[in-house]
Amino acid sequence: MLQNQREIGRRRRQERVREKIWGTRAVPRVCVYRSLKHIYAQVISDEGGVTLASVSTLSPQLKGKLKNTKGVEAAKEVGRLLAEQCKEKQISRVVFDRNGFLFHGRLKALAEAAREGGLKF
Repeated sequence: MLQNQREIGRRRRQERVREKIWGTRAVPRVCVYRSLKHIYAQVISDEGGVTLASVSTLSPQLKGKLKNTKGVEAAKEVGRLLAEQCKEKQISRVVFDRNGFLFHGRLKALAEAAREGGLKF
């Protein structure tokens, strides 16, 4: 059971957003989670319940490259790498699921970097 009011609010926002967003094979869902140290992004097809691509600051491609894993610069790198992986799998359109987090800071940087990499939200 959740005790923290901040976590309860995020859970409510997450459920409200998830009711409206559904990822298909043609237009999958990009689900983003941010912790205090890292940021994670997955491209998910809800039809089959499969993860098509996933990137985080813990990924082998970024692990030694990043100086700091919890900043906006790290989120930009994760977004850029996510766009590259989606291009390899011929995914150009996605739906962005902010997972109850507010759309600013690291989430916004990740989304903008993915857009620059060729993904359309």
